[in-house]
Amino acid sequence: MEKKQSVKSVEDYLAILPKEHSDILRNLRKAIRSAAPQAEEVISYQIPTYKYHGALVHFMAGKHDCSFITVNKSIIEKFKSEFKGYKIYGTTIHFSAQNPLPDELVKKIVQMQLKENESHYREKGNNQ
Repeated sequence: MEKKQSVKSVEDYLAILPKEHSDILRNLRKAIRSAAPQAEEVISYQIPTYKYHGALVHFMAGKHDCSFITVNKSIIEKFKSEFKGYKIYGTTIHFSAQNPLPDELVKKIVQMQLKENESHYREKGNNQ
């Protein structure tokens, strides 16, 4: 995105992107929603965010690439071997339209975080 614009929905966010980025992020969105249909889709910190008993994942477009942001560094470690060819900084995986993240990998990451969030939610509920 060239300049920050206030967006209210993921569709608004995708609509202001260059076609190359919007196409790849629409596909990423589809994979996330497939893996976690119960997740709430919101804009948080001006980027698309998926929540279910806490944050699951985020994504965004940068000037030259796109990013898929996990909320858990251990997930990055678990799937490290599947990230060959991608740049990773912290919990953020950078990718391009020419080298998108595989849908199945995205789904595995989302499902793992979903299970972790559900587990934390149950534990928290049992302690009250």
